Amino acid sequence: MAADGGSFSLQLPCVFSPKSRQYLALCAQDGRLRIWNTDSKTLHQEYVPSAHLSATCTCIAWGPCRTVKEGPQRKKRKSEAVQVEEKADLLAMGTAAGTVLIYSTSKGTLHCTLDGGHSAAVNCVQWHPEDSLLYSGSNDTNIIEWDLQTGKTRSKWKADRAAVTSLCVSPDGKLLLSAGQIIKMWDLATKEVYRKFTGHSTAVTTLRFATTRPPDSNGLYFLSGAAHDRLLSVWQVREDGKDKNSVVSFTLTDEPQNIDLVASNSKEQAVRLAVVCKDGQLHLFEHFLNGPCKKPLSPMCTVQMTDTKDSPAPISLLAAALSSDTRNVLLAYGNYLQPVMEKVEINTAERHVCLTRDVQTSLSLSMETSVSKVKIPIVNAKCRVLVPGLPGHQAPVKGTSHGSEKRKKDTDTKEMSIAERLGEINLSAVSTAKGTTKGMDSLQTDNFAVLLVQGLESNDASILNKVFQTRREMVIKKTVARLPIPAVLPLVEEITKRLQGHPFTAVLMVRWLKAVLMHHTSYLASLPDLVTQLGVLYHMIESRVKVFHKITKLHGKLYLLMTQVATSDSGKTVADVDRTAKLVYEEESSEDEASGDEGLPDDDDSDNWDEEEEEMMEETIEDDQEEDEDPDRTESKTNGEDDVEHENESEEE
Repeated sequence: MAADGGSFSLQLPCVFSPKSRQYLALCAQDGRLRIWNTDSKTLHQEYVPSAHLSATCTCIAWGPCRTVKEGPQRKKRKSEAVQVEEKADLLAMGTAAGTVLIYSTSKGTLHCTLDGGHSAAVNCVQWHPEDSLLYSGSNDTNIIEWDLQTGKTRSKWKADRAAVTSLCVSPDGKLLLSAGQIIKMWDLATKEVYRKFTGHSTAVTTLRFATTRPPDSNGLYFLSGAAHDRLLSVWQVREDGKDKNSVVSFTLTDEPQNIDLVASNSKEQAVRLAVVCKDGQLHLFEHFLNGPCKKPLSPMCTVQMTDTKDSPAPISLLAAALSSDTRNVLLAYGNYLQPVMEKVEINTAERHVCLTRDVQTSLSLSMETSVSKVKIPIVNAKCRVLVPGLPGHQAPVKGTSHGSEKRKKDTDTKEMSIAERLGEINLSAVSTAKGTTKGMDSLQTDNFAVLLVQGLESNDASILNKVFQTRREMVIKKTVARLPIPAVLPLVEEITKRLQGHPFTAVLMVRWLKAVLMHHTSYLASLPDLVTQLGVLYHMIESRVKVFHKITKLHGKLYLLMTQVATSDSGKTVADVDRTAKLVYEEESSEDEASGDEGLPDDDDSDNWDEEEEEMMEETIEDDQEEDEDPDRTESKTNGEDDVEHENESEEE
């Protein structure tokens, strides 16, 4: 069973062994091959390829079952000699470096390496059902036929203009299907194209023969699935060659990732199909292939899986295998590092089935040391072990050692707690004095990076609070720059959570977010599901930006009102101050004519005194009324202007 998807799939290769379904082989994110026993649900073997970091595994295919000699055993009796069981032994793995590794599960070691054939990544590998032959397709557009007895190339030919993304050998071993964007059927005896099929707009990632009938009887069918396509197309190999379009299509909820199929041997037997999609759902189909069907066929039953929490979350299915019994299905679900295998009885009469499982209690990691052939390497204590970057599985970040030798001996016997380390590091007092050296700064930022990783992994609020309280831009930049890549996304999630809290905390968190975006934007942009992981942060920033414009307008209006109030208050105070006289007129001498403030009459005008007195009294009454109406008249009165006018009037009279 080939690993469907190849390098075009975001999911990793995950394949059940043929016939007995005793083993599950998968490659996890760390590049290691793990073989699980489905009966005991334990880790059977683990193999680490020598170049698993630079040349990751892209596809897996189990070889045909064969009899295997598992070392020296006692001589069997004649009654036992007949019971020879064929087991799945050899496993082919295509790598990104263009080599093909053949692994033996019975020996627990690498059987052989097929290299020198491909110049680009291997996308698909397929075994010949009878002969000791293996076929591989690569990004270099070539197909290679390998002879496993000699480990050398038997034949090599160009298959397509584009990369070869999928292969499949017919059950009788005479035909080979290959696909890039065009599906071609090859005659393996002559290596010539027998038929061509077009109909997919993207790279084909799945090819499987659905029947075992000969091609000249109009009864040979195969199915194909492509990247970003939610349909499985079924093609009929017609004798007259008029097979331009697919005859049947099966509808899916997402791109197919893992397919198991029970082929049809006759027209009276239906094809059974189990398809695990990219969204983690399983679809079961059953259909009689006897000609074209215009309407797309919906699944007979859809299976989903969730956990048992209060707010249930979906559990992704990794692979599925059909059994002879139509109701039993072998499922693998959970995490690639430690999958859970279970045989489930499904009621196919129901269109939708939801299974609830507690994955945490189902996990039981126990490795059979008696069966496993993995040797534990002897590592020098001074050596540094580097593990591929995986969230929660990275090598610990070590700061610069600054203790004495005596201190080191003490830490060897008794390890300090995190609280004691925090007390010694004294994060709250990052020295800003002139005597601080550059070595102390680098030491401080090293400790910050170590503690930040520890706080993110342990979710310790006290550690994170002390780290995030720093205000120095240089310390923040150096700490973020020295973070390991797997800790970047948890840091962004923690920053997002704290940005939603108190405004004072948000002011501090913005500096950390700015440093993360400056140093690690290239890594964040490479994440496939970046939209879902940073969606909360984006929507929060978007909503705050919208509110910011409104607050800015409100701030402008408030500022305008405050300035108007301030100017009016200042105007009142100025008027009070200006009440003092700016100009005072004084008489030069009493002998001069009347020109002073009081406007006293002269002796020559004594006859007209009564008339002048009455007129002056009337004018003072009018001035008092005008002064009550207009307070500004006080200035003119204080300047003595009215009295001068009074004097001039009296002189004219």
